[in-house]
Amino acid sequence: MSDGPIRPLTIVVTGGDGQLGQELVRLCSKRCEVVGLNRSQLDVTDKYQCLLGIKRLQPDAIVHAAAYTAVDRAETDKDGAWRVNVEGTRNVAGAAEAVGASFCYISTDYVFDGEGTIPYGELDVPNPRSVYGKTKLEGERLASALCEKTFIVRTSWVYGKYGNNFVRTMLRLARQNTKLKVVNDQKGSPTYTHDLAKFIIELVQTKKYGVYHATNSGHCTWYEFAKAVFEEAGMEHIPIAPCTTEEYPRPAPRPKYSVLGNDNLIHAGFQPLRHWRAALRDYMSRDCGGD
Repeated sequence: MSDGPIRPLTIVVTGGDGQLGQELVRLCSKRCEVVGLNRSQLDVTDKYQCLLGIKRLQPDAIVHAAAYTAVDRAETDKDGAWRVNVEGTRNVAGAAEAVGASFCYISTDYVFDGEGTIPYGELDVPNPRSVYGKTKLEGERLASALCEKTFIVRTSWVYGKYGNNFVRTMLRLARQNTKLKVVNDQKGSPTYTHDLAKFIIELVQTKKYGVYHATNSGHCTWYEFAKAVFEEAGMEHIPIAPCTTEEYPRPAPRPKYSVLGNDNLIHAGFQPLRHWRAALRDYMSRDCGGD
C-alpha cells in the first residue's frame, strides 16, 4: 500500500539572483523544489532575518551562494567582505542547523596561495593571499563548525548564462576591435555554472558531507581560454597576445596556479565534471546569448 507521493526536497539558494544562484534555480527538477532568495528577500548579514526566513521555509538543504566576490574591491573594503563572507555565512549556517537542514557552502580556489605546481587536493592546507580568499576560508571554517551537515564546494573561473563573465568580456572586446593582451601565466580550470549546479543539486540530495573540489576537468591559462573562446566563436582571426601577470597588475593577488584536484568527488561516487572545452562549446551554443 502506497503512503502517497513523496514530498520533493526543498532547497533554498542564497544569492539567488547571482550567476550560480540563477543556474541552480533554473535546474530545479521533479525531485527538488528550489527557492532562490536575493538580497532583498534575505539579507545574509542580518542574523535574525536569516533565522526567521529559514524557519519559515523549513528547507531540507541550503546552498549558500551569496558572497562578496569583488576580489579587488575587497582589498580596501575588508569590513564589507567580512560582513558578507564571514558573518553572513555564520548567520545562514546557524539557521540551517536550527532547522536541521544541510548546508552547502560555495567556496573558491582563492583559499590557496597559488604557488603550487600540481592540483590542490581537498586536504591540502589553505593559505589565502587576498582579503577575498581569507574571508572565504573563514566562511568555510564557520560553516563546518556551526552546521553538523555541511558540504563545502570549492570551484574556480566560473562563467555561465547569467551575468557578466570572461567569455562575454572577450567577445565584447573583440567586437570593439580592442587590442587584446591576456595573462598567460595563471593556470586554472574554467567552470560552466550549468555543470557546477547539476553537481551541487546531486550532492545536496545525499548525506556525503565534506569538502569537494568541483570544476570542469582539464586546465588552461587565461590566454589559452581566450583563444578557445575565439575558436569556438569562429573568430580565429582576432589578434590576441599573451602577457604576464606583472604586465596586468591588479589590487588583489591572483593565484598563479589554482587547478583543483577532485579526489573526494570521485571517491564519493560522483562523476567528474566534463572537460572545460566541451563545456565551453555547449555554453556558447546554448547560453552565451544570455536570458
